Amino acid sequence: MSITIDQAFSKQFEREVHEAYQRQGSKLRATVRVKNGVRGSSTTFQKVGKGAASTKARHGIVPVMNVDFSAIEATLVDYYAGEWVDQLDELKTNLDERQVLANAGAFALGRKTDELILEALKTATQVAGQETDGLTKDKVLQAFEMLGEVDVPDDGQRHAVIGWKQWSDLLSVAEFANAEFVGDEQLPWRGTQAKVWLGTLWMPHSGLPMEDGVRHCFWYHKSAIGHAIGQDVKSDITWHGDRAAHFISNSMSQGAALIDEDGVVAMPCEEG
Repeated sequence: MSITIDQAFSKQFEREVHEAYQRQGSKLRATVRVKNGVRGSSTTFQKVGKGAASTKARHGIVPVMNVDFSAIEATLVDYYAGEWVDQLDELKTNLDERQVLANAGAFALGRKTDELILEALKTATQVAGQETDGLTKDKVLQAFEMLGEVDVPDDGQRHAVIGWKQWSDLLSVAEFANAEFVGDEQLPWRGTQAKVWLGTLWMPHSGLPMEDGVRHCFWYHKSAIGHAIGQDVKSDITWHGDRAAHFISNSMSQGAALIDEDGVVAMPCEEG
């Protein structure tokens, strides 16, 4: 067994980990505001308030909007996912085994990315409905109204992430699941379990926080949550003679923060 790894193989393995992470590792990364290439232990996301237009007298001074600006800090944390592998030479010719290891590392880091985003979502204060029922039509419409009342843009960048039990609840709502209301193209029964409804991309997620039998679901705008990346997913492969094995280390440095509370509505749902 060789004690060195071909550089081409190392680069290929890292590329496969990165692609797997981008493809399936994180479900929520594409639904939030992302800042890449962060230097240092933290970064800030700018939050811009609302401006107001007004009139002016002829030849008068143009009125100033006095828009409120604030900076939201996101702290970066380093995360690792490693694995020992004996007889690594076999991986060079066995595509399936190499891909299994690449996926395992990428998916572990992807789950951590989603966990960071969900923790940021959980700090939101707007809540629709009660904790004593499931995801009902009334709860959805209340959240819909709450987003509209604070002028959250209906621009195709709204997202709703719910648990699988809540997805099942929505399947009993005709306006969500019946072709007579949403058409054949938006039926939730086919293909990937995600669909557009009420101008929002709805998707089920198995990692939503759950406390005392209550699943925390969220409806939010992309600009309301910031995801900071200091180092994207990276792999390192080293030989350890004392173990007669190679160690594959996958790592990343990321953080997340709530930027705008108005852009997030929590929908707590009872789940037995």
